[in-house]
Amino acid sequence: MVKKILIFALVSCSAVVASAQNRERGYKIVINDKDSATNAALDAKLKAAFINVYPGFAQADGYRTKRNVILDFVTDETPTIYAKAGEIKVNSEWVKNKSQRKIEKELFTALAKNWVSYSKEKHKGYTLTFISKDPNLDPAVRKNLISTYFEIYPTLVKTFNQKSTHDVLFVVDTAYKAVAEASGNRILFSAGYMKAHPTDIDVVTHETMHIVQGYGYSAGPVWLTEGIADYVRYKYGVDNVGSKWNLPAYNAKQHYTNSYRITARFFAWLEQNVKPGLVAALDQQLRAHEYTEQSWTALTGKDLNQLWADYSKEPQKVSLTYSSKK
Repeated sequence: MVKKILIFALVSCSAVVASAQNRERGYKIVINDKDSATNAALDAKLKAAFINVYPGFAQADGYRTKRNVILDFVTDETPTIYAKAGEIKVNSEWVKNKSQRKIEKELFTALAKNWVSYSKEKHKGYTLTFISKDPNLDPAVRKNLISTYFEIYPTLVKTFNQKSTHDVLFVVDTAYKAVAEASGNRILFSAGYMKAHPTDIDVVTHETMHIVQGYGYSAGPVWLTEGIADYVRYKYGVDNVGSKWNLPAYNAKQHYTNSYRITARFFAWLEQNVKPGLVAALDQQLRAHEYTEQSWTALTGKDLNQLWADYSKEPQKVSLTYSSKK
């Protein structure tokens, strides 16, 4: 019961914010009702319930949750409502004369059953909602992901962007096959990746930095965004040694546009040899949509290609220290 109440609160809050824009976001429902003319009022209630509930569920549910939903009336498949991504079944006898609020509450409950576990924790003004769709998620991995969030995310917010949200959602999804990704206030983790790499807790550091970045579209090149996130992982991560993560040694085949760890090592070199605070300055420009290719010259006195040439001549001129919990 506690789980259902908490999920109700989560989804309802999302719905309040999103309900006015849901049609524009592409959520659609088709109600298979042979007596639609007679049941016009009921069908309207069901459509409204869908608009107010389902988008919040989809945002929290995980990877590519279906936006088009089919609703069928049934008599014996469920006593009230059965629901999952893309499908809703409503007991035709139960729903008679039910208020829209009652329908919405039951729809919340039905959708919540698609998750294996749910929790919500608050600490010093920061909140983390954790949803797992993996019945085999190691409790130790779950605990470490949560503790890393509360250890690192407040620091990143204070350091880089104090307007960042204090309310973040983690979803561990069995359908997602990459590593992790951040979108809005949600971070999606691959259940398969976390099983194979249980010590890689600083994936949280990289992905929460994406939330802090919050650049939006067309702020700058992807290699720069990802390079900054991996540099932040290097500098602020809690246990890069434990996950056997490091910045690769320079070789002549590399380029700053390679992104991630290669770009991050370049940034570490720049911070130590050219301009301390450069990464934070670039981050601010990207968020303000003020970044251009001329930003490098304005901030360092040299353009990006000149800086990379200098790095290529003395790549060893950087001291790298990696975080460790041991």
